[in-house]
Amino acid sequence: MNSASPPDGASPEDLPDIVDLVLEMGRPPAHVEALVETAKDYARNASSENTRSAYAKDWRHFTSWCRRSGFEPLPPDPKIIGLYIGACAAGGAKLGGPALTVATIERRLSGLAWNFTQRGFFLDRADRHIATVLAGVRRKHAKPPRVKEALLGDDLLAMIATLGHDLRGLRDRAILLIGFAGGLRRSEIVGLDVEREEKSDGAGWIEIFPDKGVLVTLRGKTGWREVEVGRGSSDHSCPVVALETWIKYGRIARGPLFRRIFKDNKTVDVERLSDKHVARLVKQTALAAGVRADLPEAERSLLFAGHSLRAGLASSAEIEERYVQKQLGHASAEMTRKYQRRRDRFRTNLTKASGL
Repeated sequence: MNSASPPDGASPEDLPDIVDLVLEMGRPPAHVEALVETAKDYARNASSENTRSAYAKDWRHFTSWCRRSGFEPLPPDPKIIGLYIGACAAGGAKLGGPALTVATIERRLSGLAWNFTQRGFFLDRADRHIATVLAGVRRKHAKPPRVKEALLGDDLLAMIATLGHDLRGLRDRAILLIGFAGGLRRSEIVGLDVEREEKSDGAGWIEIFPDKGVLVTLRGKTGWREVEVGRGSSDHSCPVVALETWIKYGRIARGPLFRRIFKDNKTVDVERLSDKHVARLVKQTALAAGVRADLPEAERSLLFAGHSLRAGLASSAEIEERYVQKQLGHASAEMTRKYQRRRDRFRTNLTKASGL
């Protein structure tokens, strides 16, 4: 490998293998450098920023463990991966940190497979040194999945009642209502632009139709999809009114729909809001509204997150399941049912149907 410096100061192992040939060429011609930058841009857009960030974190975690343990991360060795999985499950001195959950280990394994592929290698996850260790970890450490509490319509009304009518309150009210009515993920909420823009880092845009509702166009994992959000029964609970009010008083003419607000609570930033704000907002307003007040405070704080809005729509919409499935963008009805936290699980009684 030539000692030429990678573009942007990145290390060779952090670059897609599409630029390996260029690095071997030394200092490439200007037109080749331009092609490399173009290819890198497309490679980055092959997955979301959150996914790329998670995969990069997985790779750093693995390579750090390899250095401490005296192993080479490349090429992938199933025996070393098996040892890594065991260390992740055991934690402590073996990992250099706390033990990881089964879900986190499986996610890290997916991240490693992706990283190896980018470097021209193949990780055989079915290899016995990997599959057997992972099966043992699942058997010993797997726990029932913890799902976030679904926020129903009445819960949401109580939550927005805790918000003020200043700029921050107008923005957060619009976030909660459009997130719930659209069944949107938190990354989709903050990824929205106020109008369609060809050169945008967002996840989609909105289009308001007077007297009808809002059409939300989203870029998903498998392509573009449209979500229709109708007007509510009153202005107080209407996501469209909330959006129109925020856009008007926030003076949002173009670019990101939801943005940071400075401490003076009068100045709206040009930068897009972080998706972490949605999670914090849902948690704070749910606690302030007294949702699930029957539980201790510490337990309540663990119940709510951005996903509570998405699960809330699936759980509370009294409508045919196929419409909910379409709104959430699910490929199967089975996935939609996983979001329906409070549905009647015993509606179909096979005991009585069998004659008992």
